[in-house]
Amino acid sequence: QVQLVESGGGLVQAGGSLRLSCAASGRTFSSMGWFRQAPGKEREFVAAISWSGGVTYYADSVKGRFTISRDHAKNTLYLQMNSLKPEDTAVYYCGASPNFPTRSEYEYGYWGRGTQVTVSS
Repeated sequence: QVQLVESGGGLVQAGGSLRLSCAASGRTFSSMGWFRQAPGKEREFVAAISWSGGVTYYADSVKGRFTISRDHAKNTLYLQMNSLKPEDTAVYYCGASPNFPTRSEYEYGYWGRGTQVTVSS
């Protein structure tokens, strides 16, 4: 059974940092990604990474502040978030896909339940 479990969310002041983790079990995936959904808004793309880690994509809003990475030995995906802003407040979801990394959430067939990130001003 495939499972994705996010962790690492919390409350942080603006300018602070958090590292999210997504532990995968049941199989390995060609690509993985992070999405987020703020209250009253649709889920949006944050970052994606290929199997090798050689290909990464970022939303313009997080480029230069967030870094996506993965550890195959632990079958875990990470999102290092620095210089956090109040507008980064959202539930962050981990997604997994058997295909090439993409910004489209419809390409991700597996999802975790999310972890809340709250950035105070």
